[in-house]
Amino acid sequence: MHTTAMATQARPYLSTHAQASALMDVTSGRLLYSSHGDDELRIASLTKIMTAIVAIERGDLNKPVKVGKNAFAKEGSSLFLKLGEEMSLENMLYGLMLRSGNDAATAIAEQVGGSEEGFVYLMNEKARELNLNHSHFANPHGLDAEGHYSSANDLAKLTAYAMHNPLFKTIVKTPMKKAPNPNEAWDYKWDNKNKMLRLYDGADGVKTGYTKKAFRCLVSSATHNGQQLVAVTINDGDDWNDHGKMLDYGFAYYPLKDVVERGQTVNGHNLVIGQTIQYPFAEGEEEQLTKKLELYPVSSDSPDLRFGLRGQLNIILGDKNIGTVPVYEKGSFIPNGEEKRNETERTTLAQLGPTSWAQSFIQVFKMLFYTGR
Repeated sequence: MHTTAMATQARPYLSTHAQASALMDVTSGRLLYSSHGDDELRIASLTKIMTAIVAIERGDLNKPVKVGKNAFAKEGSSLFLKLGEEMSLENMLYGLMLRSGNDAATAIAEQVGGSEEGFVYLMNEKARELNLNHSHFANPHGLDAEGHYSSANDLAKLTAYAMHNPLFKTIVKTPMKKAPNPNEAWDYKWDNKNKMLRLYDGADGVKTGYTKKAFRCLVSSATHNGQQLVAVTINDGDDWNDHGKMLDYGFAYYPLKDVVERGQTVNGHNLVIGQTIQYPFAEGEEEQLTKKLELYPVSSDSPDLRFGLRGQLNIILGDKNIGTVPVYEKGSFIPNGEEKRNETERTTLAQLGPTSWAQSFIQVFKMLFYTGR
């Protein structure tokens, strides 16, 4: 259907058949395209992106999840789990995302949140934590309900955040998963409903959705030449084709480039860059880049300063700060801010300090999305 993008050239007009849509670069968090992106709309099973990341961060992946009466025979798409059946949280997450099991969503919510209501509270807390200002959740599965909505821009932000979690990233790109079945001689076998994995070269996620009121909803992702993009459409009758077109557009007209590299010398100073920054540029934008060095007071008692941290370099595109990295005295130890991430995933922020993965990336996330762009 679609293959690798064209060489960078003048950007054409982009449109879709969607009620709302968004396209985002995962590494930088830059919104590359948006149409009605902040409209608050029903999102069907795209809800499960939030369900999955909350469960991954809050739950014990090896702990069995028991199917209670609220989960059993849940309406809509289902894994057809039996009442009282138990399955590890990790396996149930595969069923949740590949087959969009509403029974799995309810069972996961009750296990991780103590109740469905408790889990929904965690979902909304996560939305507040990530500053998803046009989102509110009323359930973990996405069946139509009053007060349950999100926006294309918020879903792009949420997915970009979730895509930095290795397990989430692995689950949503999995074409087929087998899981033990405690009640039958045969194992569960779940084929991923997301046709983009087969239709688009480099596709690696994320989630389909549909209800009679939300209509067709889709979040997709793809990676080419080390750049990952996320596309979102809500209420789109031609979503497979529109997503291919959106992803092609992003790869063609906003290629990801290195701005500064870890270990690079700061011109005119005995300093080196502590972190790599990458950013997707439209044609001609790199000419607007400026870099502003801020040195910390030498008299500071900070332990980091004693170990060679000397300041930070702000990367500015036009009048907007697109990233900040630490700078160290040449020859000093440079901490690795990517120890808990896949080697190919590069953050655009300074050293994050001794916090959990989720806490650390939330710091990254907020600077990616809330620096005035």
